[in-house]
Amino acid sequence: MNVVQDVITQYLPSKQKTTPSGWTSFNAPCCHHNGHATDKRQRGGIIKGSDGGVSYHCFNCGYKTGWQPGRNLSYKLRRFLQWLNVDDDIINKLALEVMRENEGVEVKQLNVNLPSFTAVQLPPNSLKVQNVTDYNNKYYVSILEYMQQRHLNTDDHDFYWSSDLGYRDRLVIPFYYKNELVGWTGRTISPNQKVKYLSEQQPGYCFNLDAQTDNKLFAIVCEGVVDAIHVDGVALMGSEVSDQQAMMINQLNKQIIVVPDRDKKGRELIPYAIEQGWSVSMPNWSKDIKDISDAVDKYGKVYTLYSIVTQAESYAVKIKLQEKKWFG
Repeated sequence: MNVVQDVITQYLPSKQKTTPSGWTSFNAPCCHHNGHATDKRQRGGIIKGSDGGVSYHCFNCGYKTGWQPGRNLSYKLRRFLQWLNVDDDIINKLALEVMRENEGVEVKQLNVNLPSFTAVQLPPNSLKVQNVTDYNNKYYVSILEYMQQRHLNTDDHDFYWSSDLGYRDRLVIPFYYKNELVGWTGRTISPNQKVKYLSEQQPGYCFNLDAQTDNKLFAIVCEGVVDAIHVDGVALMGSEVSDQQAMMINQLNKQIIVVPDRDKKGRELIPYAIEQGWSVSMPNWSKDIKDISDAVDKYGKVYTLYSIVTQAESYAVKIKLQEKKWFG
């Protein structure tokens, strides 16, 4: 028995029965989460494969999930584990162990935890954009013009501007975690500025996690901060995903939809998304659209978000087919 089968076995309801064909039946924990009455007739069934895999099927609400060696934990399996009352910390550690085993790394002890962040300060003299009253300041006016060009509204996120010499040509975007300021990035609006971003960022951080509230069914994951703001999603702030970032994203307990940038680095995100069991969306946008911000410029926020969600794909084969078309 492997670690996945072992965890599931430990948390199955005590009232169960096993058929000659190998199915173990019990009251399905999924039904009332899917709009059905609570199961009291043991219509949930699970079977362990000889290859180490496991399959679950509810014969009431129709919920299906499973796992095979060589694959990471899917979103649907994570939900099933939660419905079995498996602690989130155990699920995250299980997911990490499976991922490492798939990579051929021997794991003797799990000691990777969710990251912690320390509070920081914004650049000196920072004020919320809407609270600045110096309308004669050319740098501040340029910030407003930049925000207008990027379709950024003051109620989309907290935006700051600093009159300090080192930051006056930058739009400052704070990073929050559990409502605490833990970092920021300052994006230059000057085409002559060689350093595009000045940032204070802590390891393992994902932008905009606080906005992924319980009433949301999915979380859109992308690379850039501005892209994330446009769709109220999460930004990796790069094209790589650390173990800690993956754990934090998976802890959201939502369908994760990755939208890669249309470039070489963005393409590198797709295999990782597949391994994590995340969905990937590569909408049918015109070829000149390179990322979410470009799509917002051309189509507007509402259609951009709609196209991402409706064209998200969770099957690896279909994702790879879309990948060829997306990247050309």
